[in-house]
This record gives sequence, C-alpha cells and structure tokens, in this order.
Amino acid sequence: MLKSVTESFARVIHGLNVEHLTDRVIQRSKRMILDTLGVGFLGTSTEVFHKVSQYSKIYSSNTSSTVWAQPDFRLPPAYAAFVNGVAIHSMDFDDTWHPATHPSGAVLPVLTALSEALPQSPKFSGLDLLLAFNVGIEVQGRLLHFSKEANDIPKRFHPPSVVGTLGSAAAASKFLGLSLTQCQEALAIAVSHAGAPIANAATQTKPLHIGNAARLGMEAAFLAMLGLQGNKEILDMKVGFGAFYANYCPKVLPSLDSHTWLLNQQDVAFKRFPAHLATHWVADAAASVRKHLVTDRALLPTDHIKRIVLRIPDVQYVNRPFPDSEHEARHSFQYVACAMLLDGDITVPSFHESQINRPQMRGLLRKVELEHPPDNLPSFNTLYCEISVTLTDGATFTERSNTFYGHWRKPLSQKDLEEKFRTNASRTLSCNTVESLIKTVGKLEDLEDCSVLTTLLKGSSPLRHHTAFGEDQ
Repeated sequence: MLKSVTESFARVIHGLNVEHLTDRVIQRSKRMILDTLGVGFLGTSTEVFHKVSQYSKIYSSNTSSTVWAQPDFRLPPAYAAFVNGVAIHSMDFDDTWHPATHPSGAVLPVLTALSEALPQSPKFSGLDLLLAFNVGIEVQGRLLHFSKEANDIPKRFHPPSVVGTLGSAAAASKFLGLSLTQCQEALAIAVSHAGAPIANAATQTKPLHIGNAARLGMEAAFLAMLGLQGNKEILDMKVGFGAFYANYCPKVLPSLDSHTWLLNQQDVAFKRFPAHLATHWVADAAASVRKHLVTDRALLPTDHIKRIVLRIPDVQYVNRPFPDSEHEARHSFQYVACAMLLDGDITVPSFHESQINRPQMRGLLRKVELEHPPDNLPSFNTLYCEISVTLTDGATFTERSNTFYGHWRKPLSQKDLEEKFRTNASRTLSCNTVESLIKTVGKLEDLEDCSVLTTLLKGSSPLRHHTAFGEDQ
C-alpha cells in the first residue's frame, strides 16, 4: 500500500495509458482543445501577446516550435509554450473548471511545442497528445480537491499559476516518457516554480500566469529528465505543495485499476465572451432585465434609470466600479452588467477603450450598487446573480441567473463551440485552415502524426492530409 501522495501521483502519471481514456473524456477534452486553440489564436492580436513575444525573441535554441498563427515566428519549445499560453489567457476567454482554475491553457501549449520540436520515432500520435493532455488536466483537478479553500473563488493567488504549473509538468513528463522517479522529481521542481498573487488580476501581467505555468512546468520535466532532484514527498507536506493552502489535506490516489477521470465526472465551462467567469452570471441576468426596458431595436433609456442593484458574491477583485482598462473591465461586475444593459450583447469589442470610456457607460456605472446576500457564496459551482433596475417613476424590474449557458451544468452545444472557434480563429487564419483544424481536432484520436496539427497551427494547411487519417483528403 502506498503511503506517499506524491508517489501515488507519479504512479498515475507514469502508469496511465490510452486504454484508460473513456469516450466521454475524449469527447470533452477535444472540445476543450478546440476552444483553447480558438482563444489562443484570438489572443495573438493583443498587446500583452506582442510584448511577451518580443521578450521571448532574445532566446535562441537549436530546436524550435511554432507560435500559433505566426508562420514566420518560431521559438525554443519552452518559450513557444510561454507565448502561446499568454495568448490563451490574454483576454480571459479560456475554459474554467471547478474547483476554480483555467485547466487547458497551461497544458496544451506544452504538448504542441514538444510534439513539433522533439525528434520522435514513431511520431507522436493524436492519442499520445490526448493522453498527456488529460494527465495534465487530471493532476490539476486532483490537487484542487485536496483543499476546501480551493472550492471558493480565490482571494490570495491565481490557481493556474499553482496547479497549472504542476499540470504542465505532469503532461510534459507523460509526453516525454519520464520514469517513475523522474515524474516525482518533475512535480517537486514544479512546486518551486509555482505561484502568482491575485493582486495582478485585471492587469497585463495576469496572462503571464498561464504562460509561466506552461513554460515552467515544461522546464521542470526537462530538469527532472536531466537528473535534477527535489523533495520526493512534495505533495504530502504542508511545507511542500500544502504551503499554498491553509487547510491542505492530501489523499493517496486510487490505483490504476480503479482510476476514474475527474473530467469524466464534471465538464468545464466555455465562455461566450472574454471576461472573468463570475461576470457571466451578471451578463445573463442583465440580458433578462433588459427585455423589460428595451423593445425591438430601441436604445436603453439611461436617463430613466435611477438605480441598478447587483446581488452577487463578495469577490473583491471583480468589484471594479469604474474600470480604466480592458483588463479591469473584464474583471468588473459593474461594467459587464452595464455593457449588457446598454448594448444587449457582449463581444470582444465590448472591452475596447472607446466602449469603456463612452459617456453613457460612465453615467450608468455611477448608478450601480452591490449587495452581497449571505447565501450567495463565492463559488463557481453555487453562486447566482440577481439584478434589480429601478426607474425614475418607481418601477423596479428584477431578474436572477442561477446558471448561464456555457457553464458545466449547461454546456455549449458542439455547434456553438465550433462557431466560437470559427469567430476567434478566423481573425488570424484562413477559412480553409479553420475548417481543417475543426476536422483535425474532431478526429484527434485517429491522428497518426501530430505534425498534421502543428502544421495547421502555423496558419497554413498541409498540401496533403493523407497522414492524418490514413487516406487522401
């Protein structure tokens, strides 16, 4: 019987194989991969992506990997993973799980970079990628279940910078074929790379949390492969991984024979607009209230609105009454509520500076008040939003959202997920490449050679697709 939690994790990372994957896990993870690629493509247009790209160019290596949708821009694998990770989170548009984290962005860039940069015979297959991806997701979820504190929306640190770094290390360890001992070492090294304070939320630095998780997890795996040693009980100890959680209570993982994937039990949330997940309840409730205030294509009668009350959980870093930047607006209950009331929809341009600073928006923001009902707990699994809009004539309209479309309890349809991907990816890729990516990810488990995928990620379609599924296309 295993006594070490860390060893049990290492055994799972080392021992899981493609036969352990279930159809549900494969289908759900393919949806995650497609969505993550889309928001990553979209993020290549952002200022923060440009800044970290310029920073990363100072490094050189004999091997290189693709920066997504940038056919003439290649970087060493760790920095390609870093830059692509930053792109994924640059608009806060990536997937979210419970307990709270963004699981995919720390893992997928690592695997696409490694599959392209490393010589491999036979080549990495789609199933190889799916397995390593799901190992990285599973490790994050298991770690989050070791703390009751993790059930709440975080207050001290950003979870992807912690569990994401270990998920990246686990996925890289699996993909690289590390030994059992090396998997343990990789986790130990990754813990010393982990962490980022929540104070950097709503700034250009926050996307670096995902990029760093991807890069540093990969580096941890490489260092372990080279023989660097760490504490082999790192996940067992309150002065190890437990340093991040006040009530850390680790448990030995089940044996491989009885392993059940957390993703098999709970889906993830896919966002319909690029902002903090908690604001999606606000947008949903605001859209319902707007129907009482606006008919057909008429403008919102802002002069007739006296008061707007948002009844939401007490989440301070999403309480931003007058945001001054796109990053602050994405982390503002008040802004998202007013944007939905004013425009009837929230899209990427909703967070442009011109929209944030328009007089109608600033005037409406001054009318917003927050209330924190004691039963409205700060958890993505239980929170709700209630909005009351009172007019100058005394009439009040109230609506409540318990679950928005896109939440894991109400997941996006495959059609809507693909449409989100098309909208995001078509900003940087041709229509043919976009459709080829949808088809390739849709049959990823049949892909014989991941180079088909990485060629598409460059922003170009292969001349022939016969290596993908065994036949000419």
